Amino acid sequence: MQLSIFTFALMAISGVQAATHKAAACVSNRISAPSGGSGWSVSYNWKTTYEVLPGATKCACDFYAARNKGSEWWNTCPDCKFDGTICNSPAGHIGGDEMEYYCTELCGAQGSEADSG
Repeated sequence: MQLSIFTFALMAISGVQAATHKAAACVSNRISAPSGGSGWSVSYNWKTTYEVLPGATKCACDFYAARNKGSEWWNTCPDCKFDGTICNSPAGHIGGDEMEYYCTELCGAQGSEADSG
């Protein structure tokens, strides 16, 4: 029984953390397609292509830089800066869900893409 309680506590603690990113962009024309090998091959993979939208990305980055929604790491982005193509946060304040919301709901993009964190 102790193992179950420990496992549950560990899951609860790790579930609190959100994926944050150092770079993100608003995108459109996102297409995912199989790449290489057959469906049963070890080389079978998926490739996603998309068009980065600098105007929408600047819009979303500006919204994120002004964000002040609480004490969680992704609720503010004091270091968010638009570099002409993508939104950068050297400290990794960009939350994926938040960027997706700004891109799609407020800035007219199809979605967002971000680094792996």
